[in-house]
Amino acid sequence: MKDEILNNLNDPGQLEKLYRSSKASFKREFGILYPELKGNLVASFWNERLNYENDEISWGSGRDLIFVIVAVLFAGTIAKLPVYLNINEDYFYPRNIGFIIFPVLAAFFAWKNNLSKMKIGLIAGLMVLALIFINSLPDVKKSDTLILSCIHLLLFLWSILGFAFVGSIKNSDDRRLGYLKYNGDLLVITTLIVIAGAILTGITIGLFSLIGFNIEEFYFKNIVVFGLPAAPIIGTYLTQSNPQLVGKVSPVIAKIFSPLVLVMLVIYLVAMVYSGKDPYNDREFLLIFNALLIGVMAIIFFSVAETSKSVKSKPEVWILFLLSIVTILVNGIALSAILFRIAEWGITPNRAAVLGSNVLILVNLFLVAAQLYRVLSKKAGISEVGKSIASYLPIYFLWTIIVTFIFPLIFGFK
Repeated sequence: MKDEILNNLNDPGQLEKLYRSSKASFKREFGILYPELKGNLVASFWNERLNYENDEISWGSGRDLIFVIVAVLFAGTIAKLPVYLNINEDYFYPRNIGFIIFPVLAAFFAWKNNLSKMKIGLIAGLMVLALIFINSLPDVKKSDTLILSCIHLLLFLWSILGFAFVGSIKNSDDRRLGYLKYNGDLLVITTLIVIAGAILTGITIGLFSLIGFNIEEFYFKNIVVFGLPAAPIIGTYLTQSNPQLVGKVSPVIAKIFSPLVLVMLVIYLVAMVYSGKDPYNDREFLLIFNALLIGVMAIIFFSVAETSKSVKSKPEVWILFLLSIVTILVNGIALSAILFRIAEWGITPNRAAVLGSNVLILVNLFLVAAQLYRVLSKKAGISEVGKSIASYLPIYFLWTIIVTFIFPLIFGFK
């Protein structure tokens, strides 16, 4: 998109076509280019147009709405397959829940980004391969390897969705950060949609019960099963058609929660010392500890992604730097605990997965902390922190491939 904008800067008609083909992508890439184009009359016009704040919500064209409706119906139909085909739900949903949402979202971005047939074929091929693989695994009860494969399959599909969003496997740091920002925005608006849906559900069931109709079972089996997948689909459509919709909410949330998480984490580590609990001998505590680590790391990543191109105040950078340092400490404790458990009781699929994940996260945190230190030393801009995050994302993708597809071959179904 960036090259196309530059090549067609003096062709207003083509610029308009590029804008209409993908408004969010055009606005994002133009914002990156504009500092180099100041003084150009066409660029100045587009800068004013793109940054004009309109209070109205754009619902897109008729084609867009038809696509969203078809996507919602398709996702809901996939969710209802166990009923239509008499499939065991305990078998179907753990393996296939990701295929309810990710294929339609990938199709949306492939359509909006005008991806080539080869790239669309690659996306479809990888998803079909994953679908066949996960459903060909034996139905083994209490298999840690199978559970790990199902969990990491969601991350694998999330990565494929990222490829559809970015539109390239090349190192496009800005687009990858844009993908992280999209996830943050989607989380915000999907939560709002789900809350509104829950209120509507309660009111609807309550009103029908007043006139003697108990519709709970019918409603949940036929309405909610379509409504839940619809939330992220509609959320994606709204955020991409109206970048301003939650564009100001997500940065505020990130700015508020970063210091709060830092304080909470420090207090938690101190409380852990006095509680007598430790991740070395308590397996459940170790799992919670790792979940905490992933959550805090997500806060750091989204905080940087939301404002990677803006100038952050020094206190904000200090908070992110201290948060990354404390998270490195948390990661170090978790890593030493898993190494201790492996030394004591041997390697298992779960321990191997946690070990690999912790090592990858630790390396990434060191890179982020190093860049934040350079920002504090005025040797780099905040955008360099974003690049260190974006360039590392493919490493996580490779790890999801290993756990999803290779672990079952290495460990069997232990």
